[in-house]
Amino acid sequence: MSESRNRWMVRVVLAFAVVAFVGVSVMPIITTFNKPQSLPQNQANTENQGSSLQQKSKLEDQARGYELVLQKEPENQTALKGLLQARLQLLSQKGPGEVKPTDIQVVIEPLEKLARLNPQKSEYGVLLAQAKQQIGDQEGAAQTYRTILTAKPTDLKALQGMVSLQLNQKRPEAAIGLLEQSLKAAKSANTIQPGSGDVIAIQILLGNVYAFQKQELQAISVYDQAINQDSQDFRPVLAKAMLFKQQGKLAEAKPLFDKARALAPAEYKDEINKVAAVSAPNSTSSSSPTASP
Repeated sequence: MSESRNRWMVRVVLAFAVVAFVGVSVMPIITTFNKPQSLPQNQANTENQGSSLQQKSKLEDQARGYELVLQKEPENQTALKGLLQARLQLLSQKGPGEVKPTDIQVVIEPLEKLARLNPQKSEYGVLLAQAKQQIGDQEGAAQTYRTILTAKPTDLKALQGMVSLQLNQKRPEAAIGLLEQSLKAAKSANTIQPGSGDVIAIQILLGNVYAFQKQELQAISVYDQAINQDSQDFRPVLAKAMLFKQQGKLAEAKPLFDKARALAPAEYKDEINKVAAVSAPNSTSSSSPTASP
């Protein structure tokens, strides 16, 4: 399993803890949309406003330059990527709640071209699907995810995006069915090329869906299957620990957090400590004070 794929899946698990199992959230690839821009109070002065205007003007000039190139060379990928980056940066300058669907529309055209020109890079397709979700085009987003998953049934980001969309549409059985199909595809792929399908990551997503549906026993069963499959993988241990904590079962959660921390690479230990230290929504004053790390 590649390090980048491992890091992404850990963030999925950790983000799932932060939202306290109210839903399976998509990891934000488009981090600029409605992104809060926190500045110290005394920093919002005229000088900074001037600097912001200069930056905006520079980005607008860059975007126009790339647009001119694309008028002559519509499939120039350097220009497409530059235009996308400039437009995303312009979006990031807007304050919380200021980004409107019409603003997001401007990134869809370059994304559609980049996704079409780079079918092997699902990141463009996932980003396109997220943008379509932002403007309310749910079916367009679903079709984009389906296109990716038809070619790459075990693509984790597309899977999580599609599952999140289905849950938002109140279609949990469709999400479970999709993940079960993907599990079969991952296991089959691994018989041909070991390690090509991240079975444990898909199992965690499936367990998360069961947890979202308040089917905790099924969720724990899926996490246990993943734990038994690879006793050295800390991700399902962490997922199970967070579910117990969400249920207020701090005594059961603590040894699992300890085990996840011991198994995890050094770069994840601080994040696990933070998640383990956050108060559980269902915990009560009667919980043992020694139950949390």
